[in-house]
Amino acid sequence: MEAATAGIDNADTIVAVATAPGRGGIGVVRVSGAALGDFAERLCGLRPMPRHATLVRFRDAGGESLDAGILLHFPAPHSFTGEDVLELQGHGGPVVMQMLLRRCVELGARLAEPGEFTRRAFLNDKLDLAQAEAVADLIEASTATAARSALRSLSGSFSREVHGLTDRLVELRMLVEATLDFPDEEVDPLRDTDAAQRLAALRHDLAALRGRA
Repeated sequence: MEAATAGIDNADTIVAVATAPGRGGIGVVRVSGAALGDFAERLCGLRPMPRHATLVRFRDAGGESLDAGILLHFPAPHSFTGEDVLELQGHGGPVVMQMLLRRCVELGARLAEPGEFTRRAFLNDKLDLAQAEAVADLIEASTATAARSALRSLSGSFSREVHGLTDRLVELRMLVEATLDFPDEEVDPLRDTDAAQRLAALRHDLAALRGRA
């Protein structure tokens, strides 16, 4: 899959705090865009190795330290969004997170809209629609059962089942069309393939899937 998918402006770099508001030992700022090697070098003074955790100092425009933490670089297309992604793991205080966020904006990023990272993942074919919706469901899950259900959808299990049902339905439709197109043939595709029983099984499986959704 190409890193630049039609309809996506990969020159538009976005940034957001990826961890929940409040104070904690670790906070994460996520950046997504195109060719972020220069961005990382201006922020940290080095170009990170792909998928390697690197201890760095995040620096302001004057070279003064904003924080010390871990830098991770996920090159396109092997990232959550399908674009170049940087994860800046610093100390999880609100002031530190805002300083890192402000510095990223100074370097040319803009603040991401709500859900924009997931939207880019969907538009870049990293997630299908069911998986994109499952991200929000997993975050909002209030029970272990709900979390497990959302995780199954996020893994693609729900989508695979839907695609399987769709393939079976298309096959049955083709049998019906063949019967209508060739009514005088001695062979009856619907009878010979036991289409009625297959349709009943399809309806049963669809109902079971809806019950688990």
